[in-house]
Amino acid sequence: MTITGQENKFEWTRKHLLGLRQLSADELNHIFATAAGFEQISTRSVKKAPPLRGKVVVNLFFEDSTRTRTSFTLAASRLSADIIEFTKKSSSVSKGETLLDTAKNLEAMGIDIAVVRHSAGGAPDFISRNIDACVVNAGDGFCEHPTQALLDIYTILKNRQSMEGLKVAIVGDIAHSRVARSNMWAMTKLGAEVTFVGPPTLMPAQVDKLPVKVSHSLDEVIEKVDVVYMLRVQFERLGGSPFPSVREYSRYYGLTVDRMKKARPDILVMHPGPINRGLEIESEVADGPRSVILQQVKYGLAVRMAVLFLVNQAAVTEKK
Repeated sequence: MTITGQENKFEWTRKHLLGLRQLSADELNHIFATAAGFEQISTRSVKKAPPLRGKVVVNLFFEDSTRTRTSFTLAASRLSADIIEFTKKSSSVSKGETLLDTAKNLEAMGIDIAVVRHSAGGAPDFISRNIDACVVNAGDGFCEHPTQALLDIYTILKNRQSMEGLKVAIVGDIAHSRVARSNMWAMTKLGAEVTFVGPPTLMPAQVDKLPVKVSHSLDEVIEKVDVVYMLRVQFERLGGSPFPSVREYSRYYGLTVDRMKKARPDILVMHPGPINRGLEIESEVADGPRSVILQQVKYGLAVRMAVLFLVNQAAVTEKK
């Protein structure tokens, strides 16, 4: 698929974006086409458009975040929405308020869209079933991080035009990565071949039942793929010692300058951030000519604008 900003006849009907597993290829492509239409707003002298004027977006983040929260805040602002910033530490959650009570109280204030990040898998889905506002999943437990995967694929499309037939290696801490799961569901629906690469201790349970290949050797995979997507080792979620040492992990699964010599000359290097430099990826590679990591951040804004626009559009249509 070549992404364009042209309107098409596809009608978006989902007022929530909870994950990518349930989305069709047509729905994914519609998001990308919509994002392409919003890209140019960021190049204007006045970086504003009116689609969400009068709407209220709450960033309901129960986990720390830099890129995702800031990106959603800026996306909502560019669409002229009013924004409420919620953090667990400064809210009544610290006093024992439940997730449902928090959501219900915010709904009573007249919110239109809730962007939810939570450590518990299924939290955004639970909220969506208990309030009338649109809900966008900004990361839940080990389940999904749909907008991260959408911006990842959009970045690939900007560089490769199509996902069809591309070979993608997602490398590292797969077991704890909601990003890996969302990318797996979406990339395979768009025709890519995905390989999970990492030590057996960092692979999810029943990985053999997922629509991916599995490898425990980055050296065997690196020379065959079009995209190498490095994941952060999530030390805060690890229990015990899944690998002997940081040094050994980097030796076998780190994307180093030497390892990149085996890669195709046009390979794309990706990472969702934050980066553990020197562990999963060397600085020379992260900042090198094949890296599109900053492009991911850049295109994430247009993608999140598209998502906010589409869920609101579906909610408005539903009420008619």
